[in-house]
Amino acid sequence: MLGPFSIDSYLPSFPAIQREFAVSPLEVQQTLTAYLVAFAVMTLFLGSLSDSFGRRPVILACLAVYVLGSIGCTFAESFPQLLLFRATQGLSAGAGWVVGRAIIRESFPGHDAQRLLSLITMIFGLAPALAPVIGGWLQGAFGWRAVFAFLTLYGALQLAVCWRALPETHPIEKRQPFSPAPLFRTYLTLASSRSLRLLSLAVALNFCGFFLYIAAAPSVIYNLLGLTEHHFPVLFVPGIAGVMVGAFLSHRMAGRASRPRTVHAGYLVMFAAAALNVGYHALYPAALPWTVLPYAAYAVGMALAAPSVQLLVLDLFPENSGTASSMQGFTHALFTAFTAALIAPLLAGSGLTLALGALGLLTLGCLCWISFRRLT
Repeated sequence: MLGPFSIDSYLPSFPAIQREFAVSPLEVQQTLTAYLVAFAVMTLFLGSLSDSFGRRPVILACLAVYVLGSIGCTFAESFPQLLLFRATQGLSAGAGWVVGRAIIRESFPGHDAQRLLSLITMIFGLAPALAPVIGGWLQGAFGWRAVFAFLTLYGALQLAVCWRALPETHPIEKRQPFSPAPLFRTYLTLASSRSLRLLSLAVALNFCGFFLYIAAAPSVIYNLLGLTEHHFPVLFVPGIAGVMVGAFLSHRMAGRASRPRTVHAGYLVMFAAAALNVGYHALYPAALPWTVLPYAAYAVGMALAAPSVQLLVLDLFPENSGTASSMQGFTHALFTAFTAALIAPLLAGSGLTLALGALGLLTLGCLCWISFRRLT
């Protein structure tokens, strides 16, 4: 949940940060991009580091760095400092996400892993619903720095809990030496896998159709819907409810339907939601609840398909599951960074352009999935 909190909790503070540092809305958007680019780059190495040094030490070290980055954001005296410390947060916030999937795959077989991953997705889904509520309240009561103070305390709490309770699931005898040359060869091997590339792109592009609305949330809430910083839950709560419903359905289908059939069901839901979204906004301006409901329905299909595709990625290279998770995480984070930096600012001017953007991203993701199925 650390990643969603790092992204969503400070979105209500965009106007306040803009005023304090006298920067443009596009420049404020780059605080999100700086975080996501650093997140993407570091995900390339987190899995490999955990393959060499163990899962527990990597997570503990990253949580410590995250706390330091959050402290820096809290006391940033200039906009470049804020960008620097946001990047520091991004370098460290992905450990639980990347290494956590490897821990699940090592600890549970087959359908049990899918059920647990779906359960974690439901728990994870609480964060984007809670984060803007907490961020909006802190912004209204204490200002934007209080949001980063909260993230500091939240990271410190996670560090304390993991220090006491997180077990090591990757024994020493299975670890691989951390050496640049073998690591580079492993990356080349994984990167040359067309199946890995297609599956990673499918997950990333499906998510970007959903994340587009998160990245554009300040414009959607303030400009398109005419609401205030206290109304971010209007957008986030239905979307995250959709994520939790989709994850629950994935949990129920584990062992009852094959992974490809589960993914196909997810795509049917996503395309139906995206078509409804485009159809409404082609005729009417953005308004509640019609701007939000298709986005929530899209989230159901996305969360239904995601666990099955992620496990297919990990099953491609069982001896290098951490590195495979890193490669998939890198692709995911890189595309979300691109969505936040370029696509969201470009399309956030109207409900129709956002709807068309989500449909386009979904279509590209589906084409990647179809190509993978034909390949296998």
